[in-house]
Amino acid sequence: MNVLTGKTALVTGGSRGIGRAVALRLAEDGALVAVHYGGNREAADDTVRQINDKGGRAFAVRADFAAPDAADRLFEQLLPPLGDRLDILVNNAGIGSTSPIGAVSTEELDRIFTVNVRTPFLVIQKAIPSLSHGGRVINIGSTATRVAVSTQIAYTMTKAALDSMAASLANELGPRGITVNTVAPGVVRTDMTEGHLSSPEGAAVLASIAALGRLGEVDDVARLVGFLAGPEAAWITGQTLDCSGGMWLGPIIPPQA
Repeated sequence: MNVLTGKTALVTGGSRGIGRAVALRLAEDGALVAVHYGGNREAADDTVRQINDKGGRAFAVRADFAAPDAADRLFEQLLPPLGDRLDILVNNAGIGSTSPIGAVSTEELDRIFTVNVRTPFLVIQKAIPSLSHGGRVINIGSTATRVAVSTQIAYTMTKAALDSMAASLANELGPRGITVNTVAPGVVRTDMTEGHLSSPEGAAVLASIAALGRLGEVDDVARLVGFLAGPEAAWITGQTLDCSGGMWLGPIIPPQA
């Protein structure tokens, strides 16, 4: 379905994992996609190549989200190829943390909030004048905000901050027909989670806490983002949509024989 033909999109962190799957999906639906990357140019070029090989259109843009001028650098590269109009912004770029509160250093806290909150906020701020009427802002959050994991405390705080923007921003941009939503994945197979999923036993435990009994795949998230970016989601805004297969909904009781 070419429901996004003629549209332009930016996917931050689009070189791998969920971001790559989202970029591929939006391009498949017809959008011209800017694939943002922080440092891995080879991965970004591979994403662009995959899109072009399938008949889509894409180009790579670089910005280090830990740098104070990241949003400025990003838009210097972004807007000329897009024709100064952006229809879809997917804020996916982010980093993780696996430290309990006692082990989170000031430097780690500053870096994770810069990459996961400050820069995405400034990217949205920078994008607003270029967002078209009826545009889409889609933030990638996390089910970590509703599940207590002590070793993710800093990461969880950043995702909660990003999530909290949606309602206020949706109100502000609503008169222009722009929707703002958050997609909250659960445990998804990516290079970011491979350490947790490296053992079959550990992966089985994580899969068992989902109502649907399996781990998430990047395409599960990309499909939901694709829906929110398309015309059928024009009446959905200010919401967080769980994309976890029903993780931690409550005790899973095996059926009786």
